[in-house]
Amino acid sequence: MSFPPSKGAPRRRANRLAGEKSPYLLQHAHNPVDWHPWGDEAIARAQREDKPIFLSIGYSTCHWCHVMERESFENEDIAAFLNANFIPIKVDREERPDLDQIYMTATQAMSGGGGWPMSVWLNPRLEPFFCGTYFPPDDRGGRPGFLEMLRRIHRAWGQSRGKLDEQAARLAGAVRALVDEGDAPAAARVSLPAAAYRHFSDSFDAAFGGFGGAPKFPRPVQFSFLFRYHAATGDRRALEMAALTLERMAHGGICDQLGGGFHRYSVDEEWRTPHFEKMLFDNAQLLVVYREAWQLTRQPLFEEVARGIAGYVARDMTSAEGAFFSAEDADSEGCEGAFYVWRLEELRRLLGVADTEIVAARYGCTEEGNFEPGRNVLHPAEDAEIVAGRLKISPEELRRAVERAKPKLLDARARRPRPLRDDKVLVAWNGLMISGLATAGRAFGERDFVARAARAAEFLLANLRDSATGHLLRRWREGEARGAAFLDDYAFFVAGLLDLYEASGEKRWLTEAERLTAEQREAFWDAKRGGYFLVRGDDPSLLIRPKSDYEGAEPSGNSVAALNLLRLAGLTGDDAHRTRAEETLRAFGPRLERFPPSMPLMIAAHMDFLAPPRQVAVAVGADPEKAEALWREVNRHFLPHTALFGPGAARPPKLAGMGPVEGKSAVHICRGFTCRAPVLDCAGLSAALAGKLDAPQASETGAARAPSSGA
Repeated sequence: MSFPPSKGAPRRRANRLAGEKSPYLLQHAHNPVDWHPWGDEAIARAQREDKPIFLSIGYSTCHWCHVMERESFENEDIAAFLNANFIPIKVDREERPDLDQIYMTATQAMSGGGGWPMSVWLNPRLEPFFCGTYFPPDDRGGRPGFLEMLRRIHRAWGQSRGKLDEQAARLAGAVRALVDEGDAPAAARVSLPAAAYRHFSDSFDAAFGGFGGAPKFPRPVQFSFLFRYHAATGDRRALEMAALTLERMAHGGICDQLGGGFHRYSVDEEWRTPHFEKMLFDNAQLLVVYREAWQLTRQPLFEEVARGIAGYVARDMTSAEGAFFSAEDADSEGCEGAFYVWRLEELRRLLGVADTEIVAARYGCTEEGNFEPGRNVLHPAEDAEIVAGRLKISPEELRRAVERAKPKLLDARARRPRPLRDDKVLVAWNGLMISGLATAGRAFGERDFVARAARAAEFLLANLRDSATGHLLRRWREGEARGAAFLDDYAFFVAGLLDLYEASGEKRWLTEAERLTAEQREAFWDAKRGGYFLVRGDDPSLLIRPKSDYEGAEPSGNSVAALNLLRLAGLTGDDAHRTRAEETLRAFGPRLERFPPSMPLMIAAHMDFLAPPRQVAVAVGADPEKAEALWREVNRHFLPHTALFGPGAARPPKLAGMGPVEGKSAVHICRGFTCRAPVLDCAGLSAALAGKLDAPQASETGAARAPSSGA
């Protein structure tokens, strides 16, 4: 894939970014700005020439990054001033999340907000002294222009250097204080989950779903927490808040009604008008939560949406080798959303007048446009029954017309110029999608989903390891693997491997998960306070060594690591994993006490830690078809904090005695490796998994005994 200059820009000599593989850096490889990638050369030059660094951080599918490039970084006058007086450095935030976290913390501390493109000025010691995000090229709307800002900072560098250095020292100190809050590890209160739940309940939008007002971002960790809270407490409102939000999202323009998958966020409170970029990490996590929603409610809509995500990723986001690409841009043909929107005359040409009337009514399309003048985003504007009644047709006629239209529209859309696809492969985001496909494949009985997850895992293990050390690497693109992996890469990939093990029963995935967990501890563990650092400790260019301690669009690596450790304890019977999980939970206890909603998955891990792990094991008898039926029934249920052992899966020694009953296939349901009487039929299994059976207990040898408080 080549990355030419921005549309309309003359072809220029390549700068230093031309040798990079990052699609974002390559987008800027022909700017007149003399960009450096982050590294020793740029830092040494800043120190040698005693110049400030201008650090620009963004990513390839960032709309306002494109805008600032066209307006400022392609401007010859701005580039000349920037080159003469600064050392310009470009960073892809997706390749360097450590730098992104450090300097985003500085930006938020200084300005009270953040976003991308991030614009940060550093002294040669890499301390930030001024931060911002997007700057227009000239003074506009109360914002200082970028060239004027450069001139002010250049004057201050020459005339008030001491003040800038003092400001840099203060800001660097503030960043260190925010990242390293100095708390001693402490266990969080048992009531912490209820405190987090109240926060979500208080901010819930009962009309349209979601938490807070526009713009609305899907934050899948919230749904995962609410589902677990419902399962642990029986609180129906927790389930209803999450399910309503997922339903509203599925019926909004944020969901690609033709091609499946979700856009980044909605600009309005009703989920109708999206910001059109698509990210792998969003879709991977949403695949998980829509599968969870289906297991809890059995609503067909949730399975349909989950399958749509899986189909989108298979069609548009999977490499020839089976790995998953990172993102798709919002822009094409120089316009946001051009690939996805429709004019009414296009619909008539493709579908005919009669079907266009039905499809336009179903998806809220008008001559005036529901997005921009004349252009429409497809979203089911009203319930199908209401639309059918207004058109005086049956709901079935409406459904058939929509089903006739979809392949025609998808085929026509495929012939349009596509948005840029960021085709780098990131271990962390691939780990999330491996989890999504493996768990959806298990729930829906789709072996192909599990096979796709396994193929991606095999690719990562074969291609993203350092040849000298065997350690994970962060990114692969066009045959090149590069960059030491971060905590998120390890934690998300381990979670995917554990899900793959439970879905397939193949022990090699569990073995790899245990190996990577040990490597993760060696590379990232904080021996002083517990928990894991985001980055290895051998990079002298980092201002601080950050920790992954917030969950927004992506989970925290620490939360996922804690959940992984608890799962490993349940899968292997090794209590050392549980001890490490407890140390991680204690490290974040003070932070969670201050603001529980900041890490919903860490609170989920807290809930798991407070209860003995559950194990569900299918033992195959002389009736293997019955064992498969029992396994299918297991997979229809939402079973958090449960280690699953399907037919033929290797089991830990503590479950070795859990075999067939008189030659018949059976399911053993255990708490802390203390098991109830075996279940032999699907009806009894469904009731037992739903907690409706008070069956007698069985010891680890399988003998029945009376119920105990430890079960």
